[in-house]
Amino acid sequence: MSTQHSIFRKFAHLVTAQWVRDGLHTALIVVLARASASTYGEFVLAFSLAQFILFLGEFGLNQPMVVALSRTWGDKGQVLAQYGLIKAALLGAGMLGVTGFCLIQGYSGGLLWMSLGICAGCGLEPLAGSFFVALRVRHRQDLEAYVRSVSAMLGYGYALTAVYLGWPAWSFGLFKVVENLCNLSGSAWLCLRDDGEGATRLTLGRRGLERAWRTAVGGLLFVGMALAAIGYNKANVFFLQRHGGSEAVGAYGVAWELVDGASNLVASILLSGVIYPLLVKLWRTDKAAFAELGRNSARTLTAVSLPVMAAIAMEADRILPFIFGEAYAPHAWVAAWLAPSILIAFLHNLAAYMMLALGRERLLLWIYVGGLGAGLALCQLLIPGAPLWGAALTIVLTKALVAVCTVGYCQRRVGLLGLAQLALCGGCVALAGVLWLGLGRVAPREIAEAAALAPLLWLLWRWRPRKSA
Repeated sequence: MSTQHSIFRKFAHLVTAQWVRDGLHTALIVVLARASASTYGEFVLAFSLAQFILFLGEFGLNQPMVVALSRTWGDKGQVLAQYGLIKAALLGAGMLGVTGFCLIQGYSGGLLWMSLGICAGCGLEPLAGSFFVALRVRHRQDLEAYVRSVSAMLGYGYALTAVYLGWPAWSFGLFKVVENLCNLSGSAWLCLRDDGEGATRLTLGRRGLERAWRTAVGGLLFVGMALAAIGYNKANVFFLQRHGGSEAVGAYGVAWELVDGASNLVASILLSGVIYPLLVKLWRTDKAAFAELGRNSARTLTAVSLPVMAAIAMEADRILPFIFGEAYAPHAWVAAWLAPSILIAFLHNLAAYMMLALGRERLLLWIYVGGLGAGLALCQLLIPGAPLWGAALTIVLTKALVAVCTVGYCQRRVGLLGLAQLALCGGCVALAGVLWLGLGRVAPREIAEAAALAPLLWLLWRWRPRKSA
């Protein structure tokens, strides 16, 4: 079986599970958004807080864990136990930090308990993620997909029931606890069962605590990256809450759901779940194949992002009111401003994973810290005077600054996109813009949009992934 075919088979398993959870998540946010923009804004704020705890474990430690579990020598049960202990400690520290932040901000009782419930549930996800990483290293993405799908149905089923029955905010916020307790128990059982492929028990050994401490100290670099990354991604939401209120956060949140959904599909599944483990392996065994995989991925991700961005920018004024209700129609322009972040996120995430595989963690940390500083400065500069517009422009500019550094580094190392490819891409984008603006004045809207999408879809066809010979 070719490498290309294997990638897409694994991706298909994970994307199916992601669609199940995303579909249920969409149903939940549609119900909340249609019920009240203010309530939905509080939900977005609570989830933004939860991302800090989630990133500490998922992004901060799972990458080095892939390397540790990929070694042919060593006790995989000890690796799982060490990282599990660290993640549990981070969960406790994170919950203390979130509680303190909520109290300092003076959040209402309903928002406070909703935030704590969602944060606790999201904090359990990295613990389950340790076992999912072990399954991925064993190429059992099919088992991971099954557990994630069942757990999502149970967790979001609980949430939708709580909303329908009008349960209080604290009980509603526990839906992530339900989901991720199921993820944790299911993934642990599958990973630790005696099937001859992996660890059969968790053990720290006689010097386990000492090794866990060394692992934690060694992982501080990744924890710092995680905090900086989630900080520059979510800082604008907290500034928006302060200067625009919960309703403005709700308006931003529905637009961000539309845009970020496309970004996460690639970043969290294809790149982290499939491409990154391959990059780690190829950098050790076949550096030419490593560079080729990076170039092919960059080309395909660029081609995929362009028609998606164009469709969102042109149709946001129809999509958002249709899904979330007419109350969001006046703010549909926010999605168009956010659309460029899709291409930026695709290329940046690919470059970041390549830098991790190359062992350039320290450089990546400084890039993220710089991005956090730039993001906070932009928040302070742009959001107070024009909260919604400022929040949208801030996140796009911040992501672009970070991507210039990460993609630029990988461009110098392996040459992700050549001049001819950049020229072809730019030509297709320019032609799409001319067709949309030109036909939009003389033809029905749908014809202008279809004409604009044509060159972008042609580029996607031309740069489509092909199976290896």
